[in-house]
Amino acid sequence: DMSTDVDTGAPYDPNAQVHLGVFYTGVGPQLVWSRPTERPHTAIETFVEVAQLLERGLFDAFFLGEGLRVRENRGQVLELDVAGRPDAITQLSALAAVTGRIGLVATQNTTYNYPADLARRLASLDLLSGGRAGWNVVTTDNAWTGANFRRGGWLPHERRYERATQFVETAKALWAPPGTRVERHTDLVDVSATSTVPPSRQGRPVLFQAGDSDGGRELAATHADVVFSANTTFDKAVAYARDLRARLARHGRGADSLRILPGAAVILGDTEAEAHEKERWVREEQLSPPRAIAFFEQYWGTDLSAYDPHGPLPEIEPVAGELDPSRGTIPIEQRTGKLERIEGWRRLAQDKDLSILELYREVSPRERWFTGTPGGVADQWARYVRTRAVDGFNLTPHLLPDSLVDVVETLVPELQERGVYRTAYEG
Repeated sequence: DMSTDVDTGAPYDPNAQVHLGVFYTGVGPQLVWSRPTERPHTAIETFVEVAQLLERGLFDAFFLGEGLRVRENRGQVLELDVAGRPDAITQLSALAAVTGRIGLVATQNTTYNYPADLARRLASLDLLSGGRAGWNVVTTDNAWTGANFRRGGWLPHERRYERATQFVETAKALWAPPGTRVERHTDLVDVSATSTVPPSRQGRPVLFQAGDSDGGRELAATHADVVFSANTTFDKAVAYARDLRARLARHGRGADSLRILPGAAVILGDTEAEAHEKERWVREEQLSPPRAIAFFEQYWGTDLSAYDPHGPLPEIEPVAGELDPSRGTIPIEQRTGKLERIEGWRRLAQDKDLSILELYREVSPRERWFTGTPGGVADQWARYVRTRAVDGFNLTPHLLPDSLVDVVETLVPELQERGVYRTAYEG
């Protein structure tokens, strides 16, 4: 194994441990709903069942996404997405009462919240859970979400991390014993506040950060305890770890002061062939015919429900103007230039003779999947953590609870056998 030669900015560690979280999907196509055994995704019973299952599997964190507005498609609520999810901090407070050890991580937005208010609510979750709270720090750039807060698109895209950094610094200052006075007066954060909640046993909530841009990486290197990365394939994970640890050094932080947990999906089978067959089924269920139509409707800007997903791309021309960002799924750099993109798709569909559905599956980014037998995946993960490319993974389930039951009952024992996963909670 030449793994010991990989440069991740940290030395090879034969005793490294895999740390696991679960990203409980809030939006998007990841969860397959078509099977009768699936639990109702927004029911409190499902949240409790999943959190307790993960605690049995000695997971570090239960991680909630947060959308501040329900997704839409051309001005209508998108029927293919989740609606009815409670506020994350409220939800995790309920889960704190039915779990004992697992970390409870709330995604919370720095663009539209207020620092003194959010710092207090997160400190409250930390105190009530016995020091198990975490905050996944995110920003939002679209005015469509901001319309809920009388702010519209008040902050230009390139300044959102500036505000996030000042916001986090303010929150950290407020996580002090009650009565500590905090003053911050800039054009992005204007606060004169006093801390009100006593610190928990862990001192303050653990900070997660999920941005991959330069601004996001800098925020992570300055303030985060854990980074939720999108760099999952081995070579990308190595390059990301090296970049991040170089930034940590520039900020005077040690290589181990930040944990890297990329997002990942796991598909397990008794044999490689069975696992790959399951993966093919999951991808087809996730990227379904109705989703294909809804995806292209974003780009055409018009109702395409009359078109057959198994037929050719629409001949009609798309509506002029920028893309509607309301689905929240289109990166900012892709909101212009849609005519060129559609032209490219037309050429691709023609060259490969693809239907609407086949083209959708072709152009959708492949999820980062670890597919195989429990032993095979455990071997890969052991290499990832021992070379320090990652410190573990934040898993996105595709079936609830089945895909997580598979991980807890078949993958965790294989990891433990290899000495890369704890056999009891430590802290």
